[in-house]
Amino acid sequence: MSDTSTNPRYAPGTHPDLPPPVRTTGIVGWIRANLLSSPLNVALTLLSLWFLWAILPPSIHWLFTGAIWTAVDRKECWALMDAPRDAACWAFIRGSFELFVYGWYPEPERWRVNLTFILFIAAIVGGLRENIPGKKYWLIFAAAYPFIAAYLLLGGDLEMSAALVVFSGIIVIGGIFAAKRLASGRYRFWHFILTIVALGLTLLFWGSDSNFVLFTIQGLSSVGTNKLGGILLTLVVAVTGIAFSLPLGIALALGRRSNLPALRGVCVIFIEFIRGVPLITLLFVASTMLTYFLPPGSTFDLLMRVLIMVTLFASAYIAEVVRGGLQGLSSGQYEAADALGLSYWKAHRLIILPQALKISIPGIVNTFIGSFKDSTLVLIIGMMDILGLGRARLNDPEWLGLAPELYIFISLFFFISCFSMSRYSLNLERKLHTGH
Repeated sequence: MSDTSTNPRYAPGTHPDLPPPVRTTGIVGWIRANLLSSPLNVALTLLSLWFLWAILPPSIHWLFTGAIWTAVDRKECWALMDAPRDAACWAFIRGSFELFVYGWYPEPERWRVNLTFILFIAAIVGGLRENIPGKKYWLIFAAAYPFIAAYLLLGGDLEMSAALVVFSGIIVIGGIFAAKRLASGRYRFWHFILTIVALGLTLLFWGSDSNFVLFTIQGLSSVGTNKLGGILLTLVVAVTGIAFSLPLGIALALGRRSNLPALRGVCVIFIEFIRGVPLITLLFVASTMLTYFLPPGSTFDLLMRVLIMVTLFASAYIAEVVRGGLQGLSSGQYEAADALGLSYWKAHRLIILPQALKISIPGIVNTFIGSFKDSTLVLIIGMMDILGLGRARLNDPEWLGLAPELYIFISLFFFISCFSMSRYSLNLERKLHTGH
């Protein structure tokens, strides 16, 4: 017979909620559910613990506790170890760190590179952080940052010419006018001719000697693009390709879905051609063959050619990702925009593109990560990024045989960069998720 004082009886529906068993919650519950839930899991857990016990202590010793951080060359590094190659020689990375970061950038001007890095962080934080004060101005700064960074890194005098002002204004106004006409389906042949003529005149007068210079502003000292190298060159190639490929890819995706056969055909041919050719081939074209199509005596900077090719390559993949997002929307979204009387641009800016880009976030970030890693391909055409400089540094007789330290350092740089982009995209997906 039970004791009602220690085990009271409750009426149906009035029993209080009791806490779950201790063994099913907290760290103990997680271990039981994930590591010890079955005999197979128990065996795999024990095997994993043995594997970690076998590799972690030697790895920690090689990477940290036994590593040499200060030495003149590899011989001194090995002399300080218990046995040669018993641990990492991080003195190699420390001694070459400035070369890996700045390349051959002039040492008195490296403050410009440091300022560019600081402004890059500010543009990233200001452009991606949601609750930052003055968000609109941060976005404007982030959009202008590539041009600010280009001037900081390359320098030069600022010349303002009448031809540049007039014809740049013409091309901007003509481009806006042409885009609206294209979107509305009322684009005529003479609109196309006027746009091409304005663009041609702008390029002609911009590149000629008769610029009718109005005034010149003494600017920063000029630095050639051949002085860029290492992490600086990697970031220039990757960030430029990422920043300019997104708007261009969106435009290509919209053009591919256009009702105008000519515009749709041009976009389809461009996207399929770029996606069907390896990036290394396009880089070879940019470095060697492109000069054959230019007028005799004209010069076109190699870095600029590479940036254009990398941007075009990434934009073709972005276009397909965005097109998938556009096709993922139901036809009701387009019909609702038409029912509200919205124009083509307003419908896409307010209704269509926000939803399509939200769907496309994983694919867009995946393309960005691929573009960031593909920036190392510039080594093939003789441009010394972080990987190229590292390999060249390994040929120094003072540091022969230290390839593991170099590739661990480069891998860590790319892992931190790509993992940060991946985590931000996951965070953005959670914030924009509307299924809850």
